[in-house]
Amino acid sequence: MSNSIRVNCTKKNLKLIRDFVTEYLRTLALSDILMNQIVLAVDEICANLIIHANHEDPSKYLTLKVQTVKDQVKFEISDQGRAFEQSNYREPNIQEHIRMGKKGGVGIALVNRIMDKVEFVTDGTQNTCLLYKKIR
Repeated sequence: MSNSIRVNCTKKNLKLIRDFVTEYLRTLALSDILMNQIVLAVDEICANLIIHANHEDPSKYLTLKVQTVKDQVKFEISDQGRAFEQSNYREPNIQEHIRMGKKGGVGIALVNRIMDKVEFVTDGTQNTCLLYKKIR
């Protein structure tokens, strides 16, 4: 099985990404809950990149690579869209969002809670999000 996928930046490709991640994770014999949480986190980052960083431009692409390193799974999601500035990010009050019925704006907070480590790196025009999750 290939451990990378490259898709153009359209929301319809989110299903391809979810299916790709699910197939990879199935080989690791994880619990359904853990597998679904990881799929959700990767989907959320990819959705943000497609929608916010690349403005759903089908002429732009993102690449997702996944590998297992020792006791953890590592996802590397790269694009050339607008970089996410982690230093400007302020985690929202999720309970307040729920109370107010507000939709959106909690994805990165959710990813931070699910994954063990989240990094955003920019090198020239290449942006990469690295997600790590301990699986053993």
